[in-house]
Amino acid sequence: MTLRLLFVSTSVGPLGSGMGGGVELTINNLAHSLLQRGHQVQVVAPDGSQFSAAPIINIEGQLQVSAQHQSRGTPIEMPGDSVLGNMWAYARRVQADFDLIVNFAYDWLPLYLTQFFQTPVAHLISMGSLTEAIDQVISRAIAYSPQCIAVHTRSQAETFDFADRCHVLGNGFDLSLYKYCAEPSAGLAWLGRIAPEKALEDAVRASEQAGLPLQVLGHLQDQDYFDQTLSQFPGAQVDYLGFLPTDKMQQVLRRCRALLVTPRWVEAFGNVVIEALACGVPVIAYRRGGPAEIVRDGETGWLVEPDSVEGLVDAIANLSQINRHACRQQAEQDYSLAALGERAEQWFDKILRQP
Repeated sequence: MTLRLLFVSTSVGPLGSGMGGGVELTINNLAHSLLQRGHQVQVVAPDGSQFSAAPIINIEGQLQVSAQHQSRGTPIEMPGDSVLGNMWAYARRVQADFDLIVNFAYDWLPLYLTQFFQTPVAHLISMGSLTEAIDQVISRAIAYSPQCIAVHTRSQAETFDFADRCHVLGNGFDLSLYKYCAEPSAGLAWLGRIAPEKALEDAVRASEQAGLPLQVLGHLQDQDYFDQTLSQFPGAQVDYLGFLPTDKMQQVLRRCRALLVTPRWVEAFGNVVIEALACGVPVIAYRRGGPAEIVRDGETGWLVEPDSVEGLVDAIANLSQINRHACRQQAEQDYSLAALGERAEQWFDKILRQP
């Protein structure tokens, strides 16, 4: 059955800006996978968004504050002219034109609204448990619509009390966009939003101790943090290349010896891990969250104890043991767009069939 799907984007930044982190790539990949399977997709996103995969409706309004920077007890807040509220007002007006609405915002409002929409609403949760308010409203959404919550990994689900009620969706990628590189250069890579919870400083310290240059790619969210990190390691060879589109990003990434993944928190998935593997690049990651479910230790990279720079340095020294072709093979076997589309259809079917 062909589905008419309305995607409601993250509210922390326009699509294409990098402000939404991995959620932006997830929206793009899921749209592509479902379009390939014959479904109709329309996307609602903050004004200024750029999206070529499907028709897009740009909505004006003030951006929402990212949940990563809130404490467990932070109350729910919305700006006066909220783009989140405006996007969901639009979704309410057009809901009869769609079979299913898919929410990508990790925020209280869309979860709360689940019970008030006539068209079913699905929520792809992009982060683990961060605040009491979000945990509570997810629980209420599940009570109303038992199949409506999906996550990316089992590790992410287990940060919530309702882990057994979450559908594990994983992720998928257009692997044709990532070119395999058998012969890397000497450098390392780090890819992601530049913010304290991503712990770029661990990667910089490890690259300095290993005596290898580090290429940093991603949205610069916290300039003070980045400046402080560089000042701590004046001997490190760090080259910041900015937030690059996929084609240019993979040209840099594929030539690196390894990708370092160093989050302080539980990453829901780790899109950058798959992007590296697709290029044949081994991944050295902390044994924490989604990346620990993806990296095959000793086969497609190394998993080290969380927050251990010494572990990162030891893993860098053992990169010669990793077969880069095995990295590409893992991406092809487990993380294609076709696999993602099939899993999404199974999830949507459960939502649409529930009483």
